[in-house]
Amino acid sequence: MKPAILVTRAIFPEVLTKLEQYFDVESNQDDIIFSPTELAGRLKGKVGTLATASAKINTELLQQLPDLKVVASMAVGYDNIDLAACTAHGVMASNTPEVLNETTADFGWALLMATARRVTESEHWLRAGHWTKWRFDSFLGADIHGATLGIIGMGRIGQAIARRSTGFDMKVMYHNRSRLSTEQEAYANNAQYVSKEELLQQADHVVLVLPYSAASHHTIAAAELAMMKPGATLVNLARGGIVDDQALIAALREKRIAAAGLDVFENEPKFHPDFLTLSNVVLTPHIASASETTRRAMANRAADNLIAGLTEGRPRDWLNPPA
Repeated sequence: MKPAILVTRAIFPEVLTKLEQYFDVESNQDDIIFSPTELAGRLKGKVGTLATASAKINTELLQQLPDLKVVASMAVGYDNIDLAACTAHGVMASNTPEVLNETTADFGWALLMATARRVTESEHWLRAGHWTKWRFDSFLGADIHGATLGIIGMGRIGQAIARRSTGFDMKVMYHNRSRLSTEQEAYANNAQYVSKEELLQQADHVVLVLPYSAASHHTIAAAELAMMKPGATLVNLARGGIVDDQALIAALREKRIAAAGLDVFENEPKFHPDFLTLSNVVLTPHIASASETTRRAMANRAADNLIAGLTEGRPRDWLNPPA
């Protein structure tokens, strides 16, 4: 008998075929989001799972699953996985780094440009039939070329975003838990390491690409928004919870910053309904990595991690080696 695994969400059929060569696969092509109780029930007797961010892997769950050995997440972020709990229960956890860096950076630029140049706001206005003549002051936005770009979270994706700024002749500053090497800073358009406060005060466009944790919760809240320029924009590609959404809504409504572009939200897929009342925010449903090539690469990388973990005892992207 093949060992049993669970794929918690819908996935590309060829990835299921790959997994079926090694395992007895229970899939979820109906894409039901399991409650914690349902997830525990589905995982009973399973040695591994290919999971997404909707699956919360914590102590309460793992205590019910003595057979579970590998959790392979199809994401680079892993705030849904309690690594300490996995280690304590002898469960190997993995993620899918690197394969989505460039695609996410591309989308970061798309969101930044749409936000700065008021693309969705003007499109909605046009579609509503309001365009009857050209005006010199219609939808005046902010320039990107020659502006100062501030990046909070200068990992692989942050560096990829910084590299793209070269063609816009931008000054780049960044804040990170640790400073990059001189070579990395040079490659990232000569990025300058500064404090978070200095970045917020000087940047024309602020992009968030840091991982979510208890320490990064509400990295941008009312106090931080008050430091930003009135004409500045804020883009969040990272995770909901890094921004205090209620504080951001107030800042946008009162025009204390010019605009925001958000791909992630607190409590997503639910999000604060007041965002829908604002014209100066661009909203997208967590799609920064959503090119077909990249999502297929993420799925295959997660599958490869699961296979390696259960057949060789070592996932390629092992997050908690002590396990």
